[in-house]
Formats: sequence, structure tokens, C-alpha cells
Amino acid sequence: MNIHTSITPSEFRRSPLVALGFLVVFVVAAYEFAQFVINDDLIGLAYVAMALVMGAFVIGMLKNWRNGLYFFVVWLLFEDFARKFLGNNMAIYFAKDFLVAIVYLSFFVAYRRKQVQTFRPPFLVPLLIFIWFGVMQVFNPASSTVIYGVLGMKLFFAYVPLLFVGYALLNSETELRRFFFVNVCLAVIIGGLGIAQAILGPTFLNPEVVGEDIRLGSTLYRLSSSGLLAHRPSSVFVSTGRYADYLLVCWLLSLGFAGYVILRKGRGRNFVFISVAVLAAAIVLSTSRGVFSWSAGSLIAAGVAFVWGAPWRQRQVMRVSLGVLRAGLGVVLALVLLSVIFPDALASRVAIYSETLLPGQRTSEIGIRTWDYPVRNFLGAFDGPRWPYGYGLGTTALGTQYVARIFHAAPLGWGVESGFGTIVVEMGIGGLALWLIMSLSIIFAAWKVVKKLKGTPWFPLSFVIFWYALLLLFPMTFAGMQAYEDFVMNAYLWLLLGILFRLPTLTPSPGFEVAGTIPDCRQQLQGNRL
Repeated sequence: MNIHTSITPSEFRRSPLVALGFLVVFVVAAYEFAQFVINDDLIGLAYVAMALVMGAFVIGMLKNWRNGLYFFVVWLLFEDFARKFLGNNMAIYFAKDFLVAIVYLSFFVAYRRKQVQTFRPPFLVPLLIFIWFGVMQVFNPASSTVIYGVLGMKLFFAYVPLLFVGYALLNSETELRRFFFVNVCLAVIIGGLGIAQAILGPTFLNPEVVGEDIRLGSTLYRLSSSGLLAHRPSSVFVSTGRYADYLLVCWLLSLGFAGYVILRKGRGRNFVFISVAVLAAAIVLSTSRGVFSWSAGSLIAAGVAFVWGAPWRQRQVMRVSLGVLRAGLGVVLALVLLSVIFPDALASRVAIYSETLLPGQRTSEIGIRTWDYPVRNFLGAFDGPRWPYGYGLGTTALGTQYVARIFHAAPLGWGVESGFGTIVVEMGIGGLALWLIMSLSIIFAAWKVVKKLKGTPWFPLSFVIFWYALLLLFPMTFAGMQAYEDFVMNAYLWLLLGILFRLPTLTPSPGFEVAGTIPDCRQQLQGNRL
């Protein structure tokens, strides 16, 4: 049964008040629009356009929560672009929270009507205990205001329900292909814009005057020891860090989808491999040493894992191996094209990576950045007197400057860069212990799913989701809390985990099979459920 919330012409005739209400809204909107045009107020016109888009999104979300999820993802990725050109307005910043609340509401209505499937996550108890502890830390007496705690709850837990939305999303292989294809398309668009900005400079995709709070993140450069200067692009985001982190998510999604299409028929296979090449170029030109390193390591790990998890019984190992080789050649081809068309842009990035990441170089920072610096920051969390019980959730979180400015709340005044250290500062040593227990529970449960799907077409997708959760919850968070508190990374984490736990229950569709694999694939999935 479909949920219909739109107003039809017959409903207008039956309800004159509804028709009158729509007429009044239309007249008011037309009047305001005319005033903006007369006054040549482009910013006002942009707000009107966004309001109309937001209204269309809300109507679509209430009508169909699946479409609503895609609307939310699109807004999540392009919200920063609006913020850059509209003065970092906080109403725009919180729009995504309103949209995700609409998704939850629409999903809950569908759940009450028994139109969606749900599940009990294997790590539900550790997750709920950590959430309960976080709620307690909202009221930590060392915090100057509970608003910091509310901010922390938003950053840590606002997107956890996407776990259940992601699980219910995949009701067929067609829906699976739709989800990954849409996300890969968005990744190619944003990555392509980032490539253009890396070459053209910060004047592209940025307004002439960038808001004070976001100016630094959009205009960063990095200088190599040999004197080469490279711009760090932000693409549609307000900061280079958020753009680089998003590239890592997209890189893993594209690798997993490429591994899947190797084993399944269907259109779009060439596009998927082209996306791998485009994203490889975007990652290299991002001038982010961390994401470059994580992406290179992920490519190696995924290649080995895809061969290990290939359907050996169906003699598909050669197909998978050739697919991995094809993806690798696509990456090489992308770099060769960059070196021919834009040699200066590539040379400056290669110099930065080689001079700071290769162990043999005199200027190498590999040891300092991967161990010495994060460990020193983690231990610095114990310099404060409240390390056993913390200063309160959200007191050092992203966005505390806005809380201090709007609510005139006294900031904590100190913190550490290490993510694990940040948890100690905010929630004490008990919070770190609960974080590690929750994270280990998630990783162990995810790995069980990965092993269960070995030899099936879903294995590449399951592995990259497991790998993403592993990277984000442990090494990336250990290095800094910014990655987990990044709303893009956080939303994808919980959404993808829900998809991961749905994969074992997904039945392959006959229309996408590769000859000789479907019968055995179905038997494998049925055997794994026993």
C-alpha cells in the first residue's frame, strides 16, 4: 500500500477551505517574490528558491520515505554550497536536521502500517548503553550550559536511526542498485567539481567574500618542501576536510559497487569503472595526505578481499581478478591523463605526498602524524583534573563557537585533537570504555556478515561497508573527532550499517545474473541463513 499525502483536484472541490489556503499561500509567495525581483535582492530570491525546494522535499518525504531518504542525502551533500553563498546562515545549517526528522516521521508511519521490515541490531545493547551515558553527560555539572550537551547529542546520535532506515530500504536488488548508482553519480559530480577547483583555484565555487567562520576552510593551501604550492579544494563543501572525508566514503562505495557489478549483469558497468578513475583523480588533487593514505590502503585491502571472497565454486575468481586489474588500470589512466593535461597541478600534489609520506625522505612526517602526534594528544586528555568523569558531552565539539556566541555560554577553553582523547575530555574514561565496547561490537557483528556473504555477489559491498566502519570508528577517530562528528561521515556510517545487515536477507534477482552463478548464489545465501 502506498501512502498518498498530496492534494488532488477532486479534494480541492470537496474542501473549499483547502483551496482557499493554497490560494492565499500562492498569492503571498508571489508578492514576496515580486518584491525581491523589484529590489534586485538575489539573496532573498535564493532563500525563496530554497524554501520552495524544501517544501517540495517535505511533500515528497511524507508521501514516500524512500524518496525522502534520497532527498535528504542530496540536501546533506549540497547544504554547504548554499551556506557558502548565503553567508553561513544557521537556518540553512539546521535544515538537514529538519529533513531527517521528516524522514524518521514518514518511516515511522510506514512502520506502524507494517509496510517496512525492521531488525534488532546485534550491537543494540552496547549502543543503547553508550547513548544512555551520553544523555547523562548532557547534565554534567562541569558544563556551562546544557546546550553544549544538546549539540553533542546531535553530533553523536542524531543519525543512529538511519541504521533502521537503511535496513528497510533494500527490499530488492533493484533498490540496491538504485542506492549505489545514485550515490556514485553524486560522487562523480562533487568529485569532478573538486577537480576543477583544484586546477582553477579557490575563486571557483566560492563567493567573492566568504563568511568569516568558514573562510579558512575554503581557502587553504599547502606548500611542499621543494617550494611547490597546491590549493586544497573544498568543492561544494565549506571546508577541505569535509570534502576530503566525503571522497573517502565515495571511494569505498565505488570500489564496492564495482566489485558487485563484476559479478552481476546490468547497465552502468562502464560508468562505475569510470567513476573509480574520476574519484582517484579527485583524491590525488584533494591535497589531503590522510585521505590519500586511507584511499591507497583501502584499494589494496579491497583488491585482496574481493579475490578472497569471490565465488570460487562458480569459477568466478578470474572474472573478479580481471575486474580488480581493470579498476587499477583505470586509476593509472586517470593519473596519466592528469600528468599530460594538467602537469603542474599533479606535480605539486605528488611532491607534497612524496616529501611527507615516504619513510626515506628527510622531510617525512609519516611517523609523527601516524603515531607520535595522535598519541601525545590522546595522553594530553589526562592532564585535566576531570578525566575520570569529563566536562560534559559536546563541550569540545564542532560548532561550540556558535553556542558560545548565540547563547553567551562560557567555552571550555581547552581540548585535544585526538578523538579518543576528546571522548575522555567530554565523557571521562568511562565514556571511552563504552565507546570502545560499542565500536568493537559493531565491527565484530559486521565481520560476521561479511564472512556469511563470502562467495555471493553481495560480498564486495559488505566488505567496503565493514572497512569503512572499521576505519571511522578506530584509526580515524583516534586521530581526531572531526571525522565522526562530520555529519556526512556520520550519516553514511549508520545508513550503510543498516544496508550491510540487510544484505544476507536479500534474494538475487534473476534479471541481473551472470551465467552459472545464480543457482549457486541462492544456495549459498540459503545455506548461510541456516
